[in-house]
Amino acid sequence: MNNILEKIKDYKLIEAKQAENAVPVSVLESHIAEHTPPVRDFLLSLRNSYVHHPYGIIAEIKKASPSKGIIRQDFNPVQLAQDYQSGGAVCLSVLTDKPSFMGDDSYLMQAKNACSLPCLRKDFMFTPYQIIQSRALGADCILLIMACIDNIQAAELEQIAFEYNMNVLIEVHDESECERALTYLKSEMIGINNRNLKTFEIDLSTSEHISKMIPKDKLIVCESGIFTQSDMIRMKSAGMTHFLIGESLMRQDNVTDALQGLLCK
Repeated sequence: MNNILEKIKDYKLIEAKQAENAVPVSVLESHIAEHTPPVRDFLLSLRNSYVHHPYGIIAEIKKASPSKGIIRQDFNPVQLAQDYQSGGAVCLSVLTDKPSFMGDDSYLMQAKNACSLPCLRKDFMFTPYQIIQSRALGADCILLIMACIDNIQAAELEQIAFEYNMNVLIEVHDESECERALTYLKSEMIGINNRNLKTFEIDLSTSEHISKMIPKDKLIVCESGIFTQSDMIRMKSAGMTHFLIGESLMRQDNVTDALQGLLCK
């Protein structure tokens, strides 16, 4: 794990412990039973995306990043969720990490309540508490980043997510992480992140290369570096038709028009 991920892990473990002390699992369980909206099927939504468009897009609500700083000054999770849905997104990804991405748990709840799309909680998961907390916040899917966690930890967190009927997107960055994901985990969704975690450089050939390792029954999500329809056509030629797109959309004045531009045949 590189220094950036080590730093994130350190503060995430502290955050999770503080949150559990403030709101124990028993309280989360009661909240889930009494107040949390039913799970929306994230995976099914992606698999059915071809009904309306040639591509399935997970549109990301993301205010900032460690490498780029603030990405969108005019940041309104409710409006963005509605605009993304109008533009043809089939799922949402919502950044909730605060120290590195200026996210907030409330952004996930606001987005979920503002539309009918399934929502991924985009954050760094290390503990069982965070998984249960994600469901209490309304998440339909959680992200497990193989670069951050070992095999046993990943399998445990995945199983807890399944017990709460959430889908799991497994994120990999290289061949080794992909092999681990395919060997130890059950999720049908594999996300290939084209961003190098050490240099932050983006290379679409990462997805082209790693996708060859992934069985046909898995759904591949191409992450990072998708800016134009030409990028999507390039990935489609390698067998990928599902994308998680954040920064390139968040920098547009009109995200609805930007999404529709990507999806037009």
